[in-house]
Amino acid sequence: MKKSALIPLGIFAVLVVFLAIGLGLKPREVPSPFIGKPVPEFTLPKLMAEGENISPQALKGQVWMLNVFASWCVSCRAEHDVLTRFINSEKVPVLGLNYKDEPKDAKAWLAALGNPYEHIAVDYEGQVGIDLGVYGVPETFVIDKKGIIRHKSTGPVFDETVQNDLLPLILKLREEQG
Repeated sequence: MKKSALIPLGIFAVLVVFLAIGLGLKPREVPSPFIGKPVPEFTLPKLMAEGENISPQALKGQVWMLNVFASWCVSCRAEHDVLTRFINSEKVPVLGLNYKDEPKDAKAWLAALGNPYEHIAVDYEGQVGIDLGVYGVPETFVIDKKGIIRHKSTGPVFDETVQNDLLPLILKLREEQG
């Protein structure tokens, strides 16, 4: 057999290796440089309380989630029921970050679907989203009692995400001394 006939076979073998590696990756797990670091400091206006502001300090001392959402986001609508059930059943404090959205649209969206959030911050310009490394909405972060980001989910939260990722981590973090 000629050596030149082995070149296509070698290329095919390399492609098979890359395909196998790619199939083993989890596309929802986008690595975040913010895991293990404090949630960025910010103070933003509250969506539902005109004239009031909210910051991560309001939730320090407890395990909480930050959920980045927008009324224009189709995937946010897809995750809303799952997120609402989870928040209500586990009594998880959640700061909603309304990302690059018109406040009136966000209020109408929440009036129609229900509001599971303890607080909602208006990130109209998207600066806090940038500071968090948000790729798009929805994204959900789990933050520990000390204000350290411990997990990031990119894309909609499904029942599987809740059972396999969020709930076990939140229960573990709640048990830790803070």
